[in-house]
Amino acid sequence: MKKCGKVSRLVLSGLFLLGMTGFSGAEAAEQYASKTLEVAPVKTEVKQISGVVYEQVPSRGYPNVPMAMDLLQPQKKEKMPAIVYVTGGGFINANRDNGVQLRNYLAEKGYVVASITYRVAPTARFPEPLEDVKASIRYLRAHADQWHIDKDRIGIVGGSAGGYLSAFAGTTSGTRTFDKGENLQESSQVNCAVDLYGLSDLSRVGMDYSPENQKRHQSAGATEALWVNGSPVFGGKDGGVLADPKATEAANPIAYIGKNSAPMLLMHGTADKVVSPGQTDLLYRALKAKGVPAERYEIPGAAHGGVYWVQDKVLQVIGDFFDRYLK
Repeated sequence: MKKCGKVSRLVLSGLFLLGMTGFSGAEAAEQYASKTLEVAPVKTEVKQISGVVYEQVPSRGYPNVPMAMDLLQPQKKEKMPAIVYVTGGGFINANRDNGVQLRNYLAEKGYVVASITYRVAPTARFPEPLEDVKASIRYLRAHADQWHIDKDRIGIVGGSAGGYLSAFAGTTSGTRTFDKGENLQESSQVNCAVDLYGLSDLSRVGMDYSPENQKRHQSAGATEALWVNGSPVFGGKDGGVLADPKATEAANPIAYIGKNSAPMLLMHGTADKVVSPGQTDLLYRALKAKGVPAERYEIPGAAHGGVYWVQDKVLQVIGDFFDRYLK
């Protein structure tokens, strides 16, 4: 009885308060009604698959080091074009977590995007990192059914050292040069390549800079020197990037332009203080001279990476380029 009396008092109190507010039952229901949000499902759902091993390679002290990629996979039933994203890192690191906004932008446009790790200096030297990039492309073709990829439509994009490697994949496309490792039954060809502020001639990385800066780039401690020469303590050559001119020439993507080279988009910031803007201009002019479709954009005020490179205008130019050659 006490419990019933308590409930009754609560009901009466509620009715009293409702009366005090001046709302009827219908008015109160309307006041607390949920809003309706009409939604048109125009965007594609994208899922991430992390840590996919695309090859195992020897690295100093280890016989089989796994090289991994993270996939962004649009949720579509049909097969889709794919893009390999190659991060920069000054030749000494390769964090595949980078490039989030660019990768998401491309995935939402309907591309399967694979961001890869690759071997870096000084424990590795050229051409091992390029072999990794090409292995990642072959992996995507070998597992095209698994990831809903159209193996005939694959592109590549990267910034800085990743731009250099993307350009290399583009200039050597359609050849078996630097194909080594797993899934060799597949091709490492790309339909197109995007090079964001990458290097094209390692002997002239500081070409637009002061004599003092150019001298630093030619020192034995410059990362491009470690990339080509390795460590002299572990069998590499001592000296800067000019210590072995033939080895440096062999490590330049500009040296491999041919009839099979892929169409290329190049972009560079005018305020880049790490890689001379002239580096992408050299490659652009060389591609055009050999009849390879190419276009180049300069971005006033843009530095080496940073906020300019995630703006809608930049992302749209990159996306439109891929649409032209992959869709």
